Amino acid sequence: MGKCRYLVVLLSALALLASACGSSSDAGDLVSQASDAATDAADAVEDAVTTDEDAMAEDAMEDEDAMADEDAMEDDAAAVASGECPSDVPDELNVAYFEEWPTANQVQQASGGYGASLCTTVNWVPFPSGNEMSLAMEAGDVDISYSQGLTPFANAVTSGSDLELVSIALTYADADQCIVHPDHLDILDDPANLEGESIYSPIGNVTHFQLLTQLDDRGLSPTDVNIIPSEGGAAAVAAFESGDVAIACAFGGSVLEMLNTGGERLNTAEEKEAMGIRVFDIVSIPASFGASSPETVTAFLQITEDANAAYNSGRDTAMEETIAGAAGMELEPTQQLLDQFSFPDVDAQLSDSWMGKVVAEVMLEQMEFFQDQGEIDEALGDYSDFVNTSFLENVN
Repeated sequence: MGKCRYLVVLLSALALLASACGSSSDAGDLVSQASDAATDAADAVEDAVTTDEDAMAEDAMEDEDAMADEDAMEDDAAAVASGECPSDVPDELNVAYFEEWPTANQVQQASGGYGASLCTTVNWVPFPSGNEMSLAMEAGDVDISYSQGLTPFANAVTSGSDLELVSIALTYADADQCIVHPDHLDILDDPANLEGESIYSPIGNVTHFQLLTQLDDRGLSPTDVNIIPSEGGAAAVAAFESGDVAIACAFGGSVLEMLNTGGERLNTAEEKEAMGIRVFDIVSIPASFGASSPETVTAFLQITEDANAAYNSGRDTAMEETIAGAAGMELEPTQQLLDQFSFPDVDAQLSDSWMGKVVAEVMLEQMEFFQDQGEIDEALGDYSDFVNTSFLENVN
């Protein structure tokens, strides 16, 4: 049932987005492509994951009382700190992540450190978008999403998904960009030159939010251009190199590829920051998984914090090569992206600058902006209830 719901919701969302973005003539093709992509994604998850939904539901019910017991949580934290196996770890842990998105924790991903410390099999399942991560968590196919974009998470909880933000994965400013094709650089001189042009962009994530904000800053609305929904990545690069679009928006290695072929940033990182764009990724979970396996969530975050600390204390070529391999990238572009990434420690994440205050405020700002743009019906009044610091508070 969960897998069917995953596919139906994804196809419906992409069909609506294709019709809403001023590309009605291509809507049928886009929905057909979305169907194929969704089927492939679902098959990939099914191949990588074995989910016993009834058992997970029973575990969640049994552990709800333990979650409420502060003494039990303190014992859990002590067990994690001592290096013992989490008592509530599932037989397999399913973690969503992005390929071509190098992160410090991938040293442990590549070495099997997560599985060894958690005493279970960890399935690292690649996803093309944060929206699909949300859908997979809803369906019960993913326990933890690592480096999910904040905007897809906020969109999901706004729509009623029972998810929680439990950590900040990384911050980045210049690695998520809209790139102007070399044949259309006059767009940078006069916003009027952008009217009626085609723009390739993921929908419902921070890349989309940035695009709409940059259009708004130029006095343009989504209806003034032709936004073509995409997954970014290789598809964005292909559309960009073909010359079929004036602008392609993406993140990670795809941005570097487009810059290396003569593209220019629609706006610099500093210009985007002045517009109020703050870019960071998160670690998120289904609330039910946090209730059933709080010790496992804490242990996962502890391993991640240790990997980040090792990276921040002395990044070297050997470490970068390991990360590149796990990310499916060559060394040089990996290094270029890592130069643009920052991995905040636990104290920073728990401060008011992040999970203590600002994260919920940024979610509200983004969703109110989407509401004003007609992208969603209504933002929630407060997003702080979806930020759960209890697991990170037990990390050393």
